[in-house]
Amino acid sequence: MTEERSCQSCDAETRSAKSQRPGEDDEQYRQRAAVARRMCRIQRKIVVLSGKGGVGKSTVAVNLAVAAAEAGLRTGLLDIDIHGPSVPRLLGLNDRRPETQQGAIVPVDARPNLTVMSIGFLLNDADDAVIWRGPMKYGVIRQFLGDVEWGELDLLVVDSPPGTGDEPLSVIQLIEDADGAIVVTTPQAVAVADVRKSVNFCRQLSLPVLGVIENMSGFACPKCGEVTCLFGSGGGEDMAADMGLPFLGRVPLDPRITESGEAGEPYIITHRAGPAADVFRSAVACVVGDKGGHSMRYAVPLSRGVLSAHFGHCEQFALVDVDPETKQVTGVTRADPPAHEPGALPAWLKENGAGVIIAGGMGQRAQGLFAESGIQVVVGASEATPEELVRAHLDGRLDAGPNICDH
Repeated sequence: MTEERSCQSCDAETRSAKSQRPGEDDEQYRQRAAVARRMCRIQRKIVVLSGKGGVGKSTVAVNLAVAAAEAGLRTGLLDIDIHGPSVPRLLGLNDRRPETQQGAIVPVDARPNLTVMSIGFLLNDADDAVIWRGPMKYGVIRQFLGDVEWGELDLLVVDSPPGTGDEPLSVIQLIEDADGAIVVTTPQAVAVADVRKSVNFCRQLSLPVLGVIENMSGFACPKCGEVTCLFGSGGGEDMAADMGLPFLGRVPLDPRITESGEAGEPYIITHRAGPAADVFRSAVACVVGDKGGHSMRYAVPLSRGVLSAHFGHCEQFALVDVDPETKQVTGVTRADPPAHEPGALPAWLKENGAGVIIAGGMGQRAQGLFAESGIQVVVGASEATPEELVRAHLDGRLDAGPNICDH
């Protein structure tokens, strides 16, 4: 899926740092060149940050990476939380160890399209404490970037520890051409205040903030469905609006997210139709756009010009093109689908460039077929025009209800 590329700091032919910088000795240049060679083979690099601990940032990073892999993107997940690595546990990889080949570290295969690296893989015991100062942390992060054989990737997601200290500073400076950061917060004011510092940290380092995710945003009672805002509501969205940042959506406080993480199975896999899964897929669709400004395409099944309640009963499809940078709808076309046969629609929509489907109801088997084709599915949407649905999804305010075809 990716094309060969070189970053601004590299020579396009050799994929190494262009020249030795003033004051840089031979060893420093060699190390910087090694990082440059690895990073030039990765199309997009995104850092997940938060100024506050306990906001579920690693859970968000894991589910974003898995959502990208499920969408067909060759994805790497780098855990640079040196003192509290949780990515191996969240993915059920506690017992895995990376191998070495020809002097390079081979990241751990977690799932199709997803490889992972973490200091957690290198500890003798999960309870071991890593007691390092800044220079040692910088050194291991440099090794994770320059000595790990990431290969050709569409996306590298970097999970950082909370705050604006050594680890996020090191990884941003070492990568040099990171695409941006996703900032995670919870709704309450004390978390939002600390997350503002992360935004200003990114701005001081000239790292674009790609968007804000508000985690633990309201608890929906599993028995009656009533939503209780345990930590307030809308703090992340208000902060995003105040600081001129894209808002990528609210992740509800759902016990199943915790249960999935404890079991080592990402929520987005165990509960594909859950509301939080829709937010993770939407966030990936919003921030992973081609740098050349190419559009992304949504497919919306229609009956009488509005969303069809049952995916398989639609009369035609609206294909909605969106500029991923501005999140503006750039065009809408109508197309008649082929005869309804198993496997026909995934192939047809893929040929027509669809990357995301917004549906009212869709069976689990059909969702699996679309996932295999690299097409994301959002289910439970209410009747509306294609343009209204796509704009709501891009803004993180699509009101998705139950999947009426969940069989």
